[in-house]
Amino acid sequence: MTQYLDTEKIRKDFPYLENKIRGKEPVYFDSAATSQKPRQVLDTLTRVYSYYNAPVNRSVNSQSSISNLLYGEARKSAASFIGADSPREIIFTKNSTEGINLLCNSLALCPDEYLRPGKGDEIIISHMEHHSNYIPWFIMSEKSGAVVRTAPLTTEGLVDLDSLRRMVNSKTKIISCTHVSNVTGALNPVSDIASIARDAGALSIIDGTQSVPHMPVSVKDLGCDFFLFSGHKMLAPAGTGVLWGREHLLELLPPFMTGGGMIKEIRGKEQKFIWEELPWKFEAGTPDFCGAVALGGAHIPVINPPLTGAMDYLTQIGMNNIWRHEAELTGYTLDRLAAFGDSIQVYGPRKGGARCGIISFNVFKGAGMVEPHLVSGFLDGEGIFLRSGGHCAYPFVRHLGIDGTLRISYYVYNTIDEVDYFITILEDIINNRLL
Repeated sequence: MTQYLDTEKIRKDFPYLENKIRGKEPVYFDSAATSQKPRQVLDTLTRVYSYYNAPVNRSVNSQSSISNLLYGEARKSAASFIGADSPREIIFTKNSTEGINLLCNSLALCPDEYLRPGKGDEIIISHMEHHSNYIPWFIMSEKSGAVVRTAPLTTEGLVDLDSLRRMVNSKTKIISCTHVSNVTGALNPVSDIASIARDAGALSIIDGTQSVPHMPVSVKDLGCDFFLFSGHKMLAPAGTGVLWGREHLLELLPPFMTGGGMIKEIRGKEQKFIWEELPWKFEAGTPDFCGAVALGGAHIPVINPPLTGAMDYLTQIGMNNIWRHEAELTGYTLDRLAAFGDSIQVYGPRKGGARCGIISFNVFKGAGMVEPHLVSGFLDGEGIFLRSGGHCAYPFVRHLGIDGTLRISYYVYNTIDEVDYFITILEDIINNRLL
């Protein structure tokens, strides 16, 4: 328990934590990759599939009407959770990767030259991007002739705003960056980045994959044009996510994925396609409406008890409480790791408030750095599960001068006692198991 969350009570909601893995209770420090799921969300998924499973936006029978209603309620919940003006601005995706690819392809197809990147236009990203917000822009640039430029970072690993301002010019079309680094937990000043883009007449796109699960987020306060995140990192099922965009911009963009459910009409011999209204024109094919309800929740009088979504669960805990809880765990861990001296190197900001609950570090002994996978393997054997490697951000870890790190990532169910156990095992590994 920390002073902000009753973790003992919260942990009882997570079946995974009741496991005994090789006779040990799991210490799950890998929520930045995927989070565990509470019973309330699992129950919603089961109930929707069991009792309310019917086609969405297809049939007109009474059962489909209920599924349409549930899907709409989940969309309203998602809009409210991130402070969007309208559910029409919420596009359900399968994850952040799909959201970025949707934007890249739709922008490339856009008939409006103001939005469509062309030859000589510039797209600015940062060194710290996940591959999902890195590779798609380079592929787009190959097709469009646009140039991808990379914004420098400060010594603490944040986007350097002064350098970014100097980079921006009349050719800048898009600035796309992560809200929180999935490697270091560094919290970027994205409202300032969005302002820089707006002043230059460019679009701003923010990857909120590592921020939305852990802190209060309002897209209106951020001032960006597009924002996206994944459900599987915030207690919801895998295969769920959200792309938010300003309504007038989404109206201008064409869909890049076509098929059932996103066509209003096909006219005449010329087969002219008329797209459906927002948000349907971007959701081709049968959507994972059960997953969407487990993400957003649905509260309607005819269904009792309500269908609790991950966003409901997090809202009940309080996003400010989650942020403070993780900050307390992170600060405590950084202090404990500092006691190892030169045996541990931590990457990213050390100041409070400049990072989320993610800590990347490496172990050093003798002649140099110990292979992260080796240390991870020892920890795994003691029931401590974290991630090692390049974290799908190879350009960033190489920018740090390494090939990979060990990464701890916290969430609502992690405790100070788990941190103490981890430190005890890590000390034993360094002193007794490494040559």
